[in-house]
Amino acid sequence: MAAAPPRARDPQSVLFACALNSVRSPMAESLLQHMFPHGLYVKSAGARKGELDSFAVAVMAELGQDISTHKPQTFEELEDWEGLNFDLIITLSPEAHHKALELTRTLAADVEYWPTHDPTGTEGSRDQKLAAYREVCDQLLLRIRKRFAKAGAASG
Repeated sequence: MAAAPPRARDPQSVLFACALNSVRSPMAESLLQHMFPHGLYVKSAGARKGELDSFAVAVMAELGQDISTHKPQTFEELEDWEGLNFDLIITLSPEAHHKALELTRTLAADVEYWPTHDPTGTEGSRDQKLAAYREVCDQLLLRIRKRFAKAGAASG
C-alpha cells in the first residue's frame, strides 16, 4: 500500500465541494463533523449556488444528522465570509475540482478528487430516489472513514 502524501495527511480543516453545495458536499460535511465533532473544522461549498435538496435532508435525518439548516454557498461567498483557510479541499464533482484547482494556485491547500455520483437526476418513485441518495451517502461515509481513520485513531 502506498504511503499517504506527507502534507495534508492529518488536516485540521477540510472543505468539501461539489457543483451546487446542495447534496453531496453538505452530506460529506455532516458525516465528517459527526465523526470528529471537536477535532476538525469542516465546511462545504459549491462551484455554483444551489438550493438545499429535500432528499439529502431526508437521508441524513435517517442517520440522525440534521442538515435542514444548511445554506448552500459558493467558494466566493465562503471566501468573502471567512476566507478559504483549509488544509484540504475534497472535491466531489468535476466542476468543483476545476474551481478548487484554480483557487489553490494562490492557496496552500491540498486538493483531493473523489468522483461522486450526483443523485439528483434519478428517475422513478420516491423510494427509488431515496435509494440513490442513500447510496451516495454510503459511498461518502466509506471514503471519509478510509481517509480520516488515522486522524481518529490518534485523538480518540
